[in-house]
Amino acid sequence: MNKEQITGKFDQAAGKLKEKVGEAVGNQKLANAGVAEQIKGAAKETWGHVKDTASKTQDTEGASLKQRTENAAHDIREKIASTAQNVKEKIGNKLDDTQHDR
Repeated sequence: MNKEQITGKFDQAAGKLKEKVGEAVGNQKLANAGVAEQIKGAAKETWGHVKDTASKTQDTEGASLKQRTENAAHDIREKIASTAQNVKEKIGNKLDDTQHDR
């Protein structure tokens, strides 16, 4: 386990705590910041895993394994970015619904 994986797990735990505290006290900004920190932590942890995998790659396996690792890293980044965008849209929709209900 490398530094990115450890700090990623820590960021996720801290984000979860912020989210729960924000929800408990009715502070949406804090709750949203907690979710954002969880996403950041997941990205960091995943990047650390990619780095570990790449560093363990044997030279005998050549560029094809390196390319597959880079492709996997790209796919993971795309999924994280897509998830973050979906979360942003869902929160925006909920806020819009709340404003219309008033």
